[in-house]
Amino acid sequence: RVILIKIADRLHNMRTLDHMPRNKQLKIASETSYLYAPLAHRLGFYEIKSELEDLAMKYTETDMYRFIAKKLNETKRERNKYINEFIAPIEERLKKEGFKFRIYGRPKSIHSIWNKMRTKGVEFEQVYDLFAIRIIIDTPPEKEKAECWKVYSIVTDFYRPNPSRLRDWISNPKANGYEALHTTVIKDGKWVEVQIRTERMDEIAERGYAAHFKYKEGAAATESALDEWLLKMREIIKNPDSNALDFINDFRLNLYSQEIYVFTPKGQLRRLPSGSTALDFAFDIHTDIGMTCIGAKVNHKLVPLSHKLNTGDQVEIITSKKQKPNEDWLNYVSTGKAKAKIKSALKEEQKMLAAEGKEMLERRLRALKVEFSSELLNDLAQYYKLPGVTELYSEIATKKIDLKALSKDKFEGNRLIIPKEPEKKDADKLNIEEVVRHTLNKNAELLIFGDGLEKIDYKFANCCNPIPGDDVFGFITINEGIKIHKTNCPNATQLMSNYGYRIIKTRWNKQHEISFLTEMKVSGIDDVGVIQKITNIISGEMKLNMRSISFDTKDGIFEGAITLFVQDTEQLNALIQRLKGIEGVLSVSRQGV
Repeated sequence: RVILIKIADRLHNMRTLDHMPRNKQLKIASETSYLYAPLAHRLGFYEIKSELEDLAMKYTETDMYRFIAKKLNETKRERNKYINEFIAPIEERLKKEGFKFRIYGRPKSIHSIWNKMRTKGVEFEQVYDLFAIRIIIDTPPEKEKAECWKVYSIVTDFYRPNPSRLRDWISNPKANGYEALHTTVIKDGKWVEVQIRTERMDEIAERGYAAHFKYKEGAAATESALDEWLLKMREIIKNPDSNALDFINDFRLNLYSQEIYVFTPKGQLRRLPSGSTALDFAFDIHTDIGMTCIGAKVNHKLVPLSHKLNTGDQVEIITSKKQKPNEDWLNYVSTGKAKAKIKSALKEEQKMLAAEGKEMLERRLRALKVEFSSELLNDLAQYYKLPGVTELYSEIATKKIDLKALSKDKFEGNRLIIPKEPEKKDADKLNIEEVVRHTLNKNAELLIFGDGLEKIDYKFANCCNPIPGDDVFGFITINEGIKIHKTNCPNATQLMSNYGYRIIKTRWNKQHEISFLTEMKVSGIDDVGVIQKITNIISGEMKLNMRSISFDTKDGIFEGAITLFVQDTEQLNALIQRLKGIEGVLSVSRQGV
């Protein structure tokens, strides 16, 4: 109930975000796409999840959002005509067979289309499944499976299916309770996704966990999958050592939609997020098995802990009582439960080491006739440049700190003599809250290349290489001043959702004659002179300076990476359009977008 209220509240906030300042819009939209939309998806609230994603994109990718919305509107009439032609023969046959049903075409959400364009590297026109045909039948629970497959048979009588695109989520429902049959068929050279569900399945798919209680008796599999997930969430919440950001990141790992289905040696089915390893599987079975796991057999073949699992794998875990978790394990796992348990075990081990280190330090101080005190411990932590006393004890226990080097002449009374360090800048002495307050007080809105910026230290982030014209924001760092990121930077969502108070509103002001490094990807049909035409446009016609260029050809197709200097997005977009006009060039894109 609490989650329902929080998600509904967030949806209302997103619908009224127009009236908020830009930096607040970015923060709230990023939080939404980082946590709330995946959470809505995980609980099966498809309609809410789609609206949250679209609204978040409206503020973080405004230009692309408007472009896709305009394109969808322009192609609406043509799309409706195609849908009606597709549906007509199926509708006629279903009526003849005596089915009670609804059938309609539903367009994909704007965010879903953008995601496909980005991941597949295609233009809007090349996204073939802009919509899905949905067939919803009214049938009693005991006949659901047979009737859905009967409808599938009718659809494939009219249209040829793609065998690799059949998804049976009726026999094995998704962990969020989703049940349906999905297939992709071809008509007039276009691929169309067809979704087959019952009324019960549709209500659960659209309204999620809340709707599923209405059908409690007929949805035992659905309930157990959801209850299983909630139990895993409780385990993460109960971890007493987790801080807020660690918890959010671990929790979020469990919200991804892609799943794999793997089996125990006795044939029990286990659902895991896509990308899970043998070690994730061990922790999914039981925490103790995960803690003592030394390896696994996948399909009777020995594999390491880091081995990634695939759907259909049969996994047997090998354990040893001598085994215990180490820090490398955090790189081997992708599930929140496994990460939380490993972190908890490592902290427990650190506590044990700390007790041992404390005893060793006390012995050494007794030998030096120096009194043990909290002030002295802080002196030692500062001397060895460690964040706290626990880390000090751990380093002593693991012999990273040599206590023999502590001699009497390093003490004055019962205090350690700490060499004075060179005076640092004022900003370096401040903690992060003070840095943020100090920076925000100086400049409520950062103007890149504007007047009055001489005293503010800022850099352009290497992760996204923004150039004038890009939609950007400033992020206050501790040691590197302000870093400028694009709002669609790969790291932007996490930065804005986790550290919203460190975001500073940023816009381009006066532009000086200065060039910015950017990278482009070009691909096309390999032909004599095509690369010369590309370099002629860049260097000869547009007079742009290239830093590096590399091309590779395989089976008649070339792929190239060009790093060059441009002044702003306008100049870059002009170049992209010119290159797309070359015969044989199939795609040109800016890397990192």
